[in-house]
Amino acid sequence: MSWFKKLTSGLSKSSTKISQGISDIFTKRKLDDEMIEELEELLIMADLGAATAAKVVRGFAKGKFDKEIAEDEVKEALAEQISQILQPVAQPIAIDRDKHPHVIMMVGVNGNGKTTTLGKLALQYGNQGHKVMMVACDTFRAAAVEQLQVWGQRAGCTVITGESNADPASVAYAAMEKARQEGADILLIDTAGRLQNKKDLMEELAKISRVVKKIDPSAPHDTVLVLDATTGQNAHSQAQSFKDIADISGIIVTKLDGTAKGGVVVGLAEAFKLPIHAVGVGEQIEDLNAFDARDFSKGLMGIE
Repeated sequence: MSWFKKLTSGLSKSSTKISQGISDIFTKRKLDDEMIEELEELLIMADLGAATAAKVVRGFAKGKFDKEIAEDEVKEALAEQISQILQPVAQPIAIDRDKHPHVIMMVGVNGNGKTTTLGKLALQYGNQGHKVMMVACDTFRAAAVEQLQVWGQRAGCTVITGESNADPASVAYAAMEKARQEGADILLIDTAGRLQNKKDLMEELAKISRVVKKIDPSAPHDTVLVLDATTGQNAHSQAQSFKDIADISGIIVTKLDGTAKGGVVVGLAEAFKLPIHAVGVGEQIEDLNAFDARDFSKGLMGIE
């Protein structure tokens, strides 16, 4: 199955909800104020958020008021408006081949798919010919370390671990040294995601950043926030919290196949203006792919 078909299939819960809503709204042929209001409400319910939904509908309605418009036209026009919001942020992680290693630190709440996403990236980068190493800095959760080791076996890359409950920063420092010694191209850092005590997490992430800078002052080169689409608008509060804690450089959104809240990606793009590097639509390695604004917009609107 092509990536576009996987994406469309993954977004089917969202697109079906939106398509049904459009069918219900556009029973009259001419666009009027009532239809515009209902369309805005539909997009809010699809988790675009109020401000983003209003912006999309305003752009859509321009020049169409009191004119006949077919359902397919509505979907195409909405997809175009959404694509315009997403296009500037659709940016893959740019690996700097002059860095040895290029350091990517993954952050996010536990349960968002952070470790799985890291493992998928390791396998993808390995397949592209990069020498990849991973380090388990969530030293207080044995399950996270074990999960990363499983992905390390799949990806054929070294996973560096510390003692249980070891200082995460010391593990990151040892990993950075080893990555340098062994000529790794990419070092992927898995971190803890306990937001309950924001102060401790902030200090932990800041300390990891500080120690890797002792070896390479420009590291980490990317600090990527992993968000779970099924949390809907809660993804916004998580993004804000981690933005306050760490110098977030980009976002990856997971679990789009398990939700009718796919519109949250559009809301995140509009609210934070951060690069969206990739989206995940399933458990398989190939279900994480670079974010494409036009494909995503069409998938969200159910356009084949």
